[in-house]
Amino acid sequence: MSSTTVILSRTATATSSATPSCISVTPDKNGYVPEYACDSNYPYYPSFGAAIFFAVAFGISLTIHLTQAFVHKKWKVCWVMIMGVAWEFTSFAIRSYGTKHQQNTPIATVSNILFLLAPMWINAFVYMVLGRMIYFFIPEQQLWGIKGIKIAKIFVWLDVASFLTQVGGGVLITPGQDAKVLQIGINIYMGGVGFQQACILVFTAIAVKFVFSMKHLERTGIVGGQILDGRPSNWRALLYTLFGTLVFISIRIIFRLVEFAGGNEPDKNPIPFHEGYIYGLDATPILLCAILLNFIHPGRILRGENSEFPKAPTRKEKKQLKRENKEAKRAIKMGKVNSIENV
Repeated sequence: MSSTTVILSRTATATSSATPSCISVTPDKNGYVPEYACDSNYPYYPSFGAAIFFAVAFGISLTIHLTQAFVHKKWKVCWVMIMGVAWEFTSFAIRSYGTKHQQNTPIATVSNILFLLAPMWINAFVYMVLGRMIYFFIPEQQLWGIKGIKIAKIFVWLDVASFLTQVGGGVLITPGQDAKVLQIGINIYMGGVGFQQACILVFTAIAVKFVFSMKHLERTGIVGGQILDGRPSNWRALLYTLFGTLVFISIRIIFRLVEFAGGNEPDKNPIPFHEGYIYGLDATPILLCAILLNFIHPGRILRGENSEFPKAPTRKEKKQLKRENKEAKRAIKMGKVNSIENV
């Protein structure tokens, strides 16, 4: 379609209705139509090669993470990382198909939602690993009076809150959505992403505190005995890997905030209309997170006693413990009564 035809079509559409609607354009062999046309699912021509590359890359990383979780016996923590990488892999596998079937709205929608939400799993994994590092390396198993277990739980639940907020926004950011609904979805998603970044900043302060605490323990020789007792000394490698992961996730968050804050006008905000941005500033940073955690896997450092949080008691065990405590108190009370009677 020539530019003159497009201009005439736009004019005809605008004059035939009080509310301008989309323009009908014949899709090409892959189903592509421009972003201003009816049934447009992509604001750019999606690259099949790029989608395949990232699908393969995330697929390789996923396979390695599955193997590492099995070898190091760390399913309790690694399943979260596996979910994140699996969602990225699935998103790009679906996207690869979608580049050849660009009129398929469900394919574009599912791929986009998985892509937007997958990093949340990796973020939660970082929280869970540092909580275990505190529990494993710090003799008191706490920082600032907060147990490592509780730190992990607090930040994971904050991550869940951010995740649900982003789900609510992401569901509304779908191809062909009404402009007002789309803007609501963008605002909700941006709120969730902003909250995620705020949590990362607070968590980073805790991670920095962990560094100072470990260095202090090493200087005083307290950690020396603990490490010689079978604990590895390369905590720095794992911690700096977590820092690197948080940096890459933050790059991705800042990119998304800038992208959505700029609006949907090509002349004012070119980011949503060039696919290279999402690959360079979203897909690549998250892929680097996955690769980093392949090279410095928590299972290599967190080994042995206290490398995992203690198993929470079952309801039956809690009832039994409560019953035993009551019986112990009753026995103590009876013992005091007998003592008084004997006097």
